[in-house]
Amino acid sequence: MKKYTWLGVVAILILSGCSSKKYFEPKQTYKASTAISGHKGKSQYLTRDGVTFNNQTYISKKGSGSLILDKGYAYIGENGSYVLATKIDGKLSLISKKSKKISKTIEFHVPVVSAAIKGNKIVYLLQDNTFGIYNTSSNEKTIESKSDDTSAVDARIANPVFVDNLAVIPTLDGKILIVDVNNPENAKVIYISSKANLNNVIYLSRMGNLLVAATPNRIMTIGSAEGEFDDGISEVAISNGSIYLFTKAGEIIRFSKDLKVLARAKFKFAHFSVATAFGGRVYAMDQKGSLIVLSADLKKHRIYDVGEVKDFAFISGHKIYKDNKVIALSKLSHE
Repeated sequence: MKKYTWLGVVAILILSGCSSKKYFEPKQTYKASTAISGHKGKSQYLTRDGVTFNNQTYISKKGSGSLILDKGYAYIGENGSYVLATKIDGKLSLISKKSKKISKTIEFHVPVVSAAIKGNKIVYLLQDNTFGIYNTSSNEKTIESKSDDTSAVDARIANPVFVDNLAVIPTLDGKILIVDVNNPENAKVIYISSKANLNNVIYLSRMGNLLVAATPNRIMTIGSAEGEFDDGISEVAISNGSIYLFTKAGEIIRFSKDLKVLARAKFKFAHFSVATAFGGRVYAMDQKGSLIVLSADLKKHRIYDVGEVKDFAFISGHKIYKDNKVIALSKLSHE
């Protein structure tokens, strides 16, 4: 599995360093050929929210990209009007979805590792753990500050999210900052985890009036229902009021909003590459090619053989993009 390090971050991927581990070997698997189609393009850059290919096309969490990026650019985020794309030299460009052209380029001089845009505000995080808000109307930074240095991070770096007038910024040292974009001087700091390395926020999502945040070692819910849970974390998914945690030990745990355990399912030695939950089903793909489909209550499951992950795996909508394959998850059942 390749390491996506062209931005210069010391990145540790979910699947790297697994050569000495034991692997999940299911007793029975099913064929998934009716759910699989082909896909062209070799991955160049992988983030939590998108994959950029060597032909400068990309896919996001919502599906195939609407434009072709200029050479050297990688997809990092978008809103309804613009795509955010970045270069290794720290350039961050806004590309108009309507004209397909770059409308603005901001030079940070340090690689951008995550960013989000809402209206005329861009919230960003740089490789050196500097975070800030940029106003595209006035062409100025309304706030910028540097958090603690980190020597190694997990490559699954979460993007900022917006909650009304608040920007929620995940950092590389295990905390989230909640900033009012109209009054950014007074930021609220919440520590998710305090480990020295491999402690960046890898998952950040809004669940109604609740924030769900996770580092590689801890998950927290913040807001109307609060809780925390410690474990080695591969992935997190939210569906129908439940939170699903996929651990590095091959366990899938269903939680309530306050992180009370509702159900567990264990798949010995499974190393989850990607996972999601929707439509009353839970999906978890092991790096060696076992795609586990479970019922929402984790009581029933069926395992499909879709082939080992060699290049990359990424979930876009209700599909898994894996190497040169696309797997339509809605065509697979736990029964």
